[in-house]
Amino acid sequence: MQRIADLRHAAAVLEWDQETYMPPKGSRYRGQQIARLQEEAHALFTHAETRLLLESLQHADDLSDIEQKNINVSLMDFNRSEKLPAAFVGQMSVAIQHSYHQWIAARRANDFGLFANALQSVIEWKRKEAALIGYEQHPYDALLDQYDRGLTVATLDPLFDSLSADLQDLMERIKKSGSSTHQPIKGTFTKDKQWDVGMYLLREMGFDFEAGRQDLSEHPFTTSFGAGDVRLTTRIDEQDPISMIGSCIHEGGHGLYEQGLDPEQYGLPAGEYASLSIHESQSRFWENVIGRQSDFWVRHYPVLQTYFPEQLADVPLTAFVNQLNQVQPSLIRTEADELTYHQHIIIRYTIEKALIEGSLDAKDIPATWNEQYRNRLNIYVPDDLQGCLQDVHWSHGSFGYFPTYTLGSLYAAQFWDTIKKAVPDWKKRLQLGETGLFLAWMKQQIFTHGRLYPSNTLCSMATGKPLSSRYFTDYLTEKLLTRS
Repeated sequence: MQRIADLRHAAAVLEWDQETYMPPKGSRYRGQQIARLQEEAHALFTHAETRLLLESLQHADDLSDIEQKNINVSLMDFNRSEKLPAAFVGQMSVAIQHSYHQWIAARRANDFGLFANALQSVIEWKRKEAALIGYEQHPYDALLDQYDRGLTVATLDPLFDSLSADLQDLMERIKKSGSSTHQPIKGTFTKDKQWDVGMYLLREMGFDFEAGRQDLSEHPFTTSFGAGDVRLTTRIDEQDPISMIGSCIHEGGHGLYEQGLDPEQYGLPAGEYASLSIHESQSRFWENVIGRQSDFWVRHYPVLQTYFPEQLADVPLTAFVNQLNQVQPSLIRTEADELTYHQHIIIRYTIEKALIEGSLDAKDIPATWNEQYRNRLNIYVPDDLQGCLQDVHWSHGSFGYFPTYTLGSLYAAQFWDTIKKAVPDWKKRLQLGETGLFLAWMKQQIFTHGRLYPSNTLCSMATGKPLSSRYFTDYLTEKLLTRS
């Protein structure tokens, strides 16, 4: 399993380089290189010898509980992966690499048409993948399961319908309260100083720069090659420091999770993240639950002011925090407020389902996207760059990923409810910058279990209850309707 992990992480290094430092002409062979490693890893994992090893170990009587769970989860992975021929995995990887580079070109030209054919090819591959894996009700279920074990359309449809209605209601209440918008922070915030602020915040969160680094990329992301080498990326807008701050804290949350996994379980389920929903719970927890709290900024806002004394001299802490928490429908998902963010996710979820079931093709995405934004957020999409070209996920073939962002927020709110009970003086701790207490809770309740349990089981173990959207809506209502 460690040999397989080595190959997969080597491919991940090439992917990270592709999105950060690779020169443009390097793309000619990069897709082939990544595909080769992924194909070799897949072939090794799905080899008949692997099945024999797993099946024989499954019946061993001298295994610890963790060892037995490692075997059981690995066998489950094997049964799924065996359905995908190695050649299929390699060919789909090549199509995805081409799609990514076409997405970059389309973004530069602000023209979705340059991306449509390459994306349609990826969609066809993902439809084939769903058919090979198999499903009971909806082909999209086969892809959702890759990111969160057992997740289905039948679960998500009613959850998202209910959540959307609750958030729409809360939005109306906020509008009536008169606290939905605040004056934006103005000025030029230089790239170098913003970078320094981001590095400061990551260190304060507990990110270990001896076991990781941060760089710039077109779209912020986190990748890991093991607990000792975790890579973060961010992007910087000199007119909007809040974008970079949110990005750094968000990716930092992902990074803390990867650095907190057990290195002794490298290559095994016990040393891997539970699911992308749980991974997103960590990024959303740090970015929103912690990073948008006024108590968090009692310590850190004065530091931010030292980096930008002219721009922030006349901006009090309350005004800065209100700007962090303003509620205003917007075009860009990664810059959306906590409330309207989830309409962005539901739009993508709706489109993905249609693409995979075959009722929508890539060429139809711009029109469908723009209509959804008018209907759900009442905003007009001016161009492809600010619309359907803004996310990297589809170019990577990551169909089924988007719902985990909203699920992550729901898990984060439920974890926070439990943490507050465990740390009664949490407000004081936040004001002193003692966030290590919250990280320690996550390590004990979440990180230590790796991928041995499904997300909802892990949630029940940590909080005493299965996932409920009530914690999230209660958290947002208290936070957004009581601020000044």
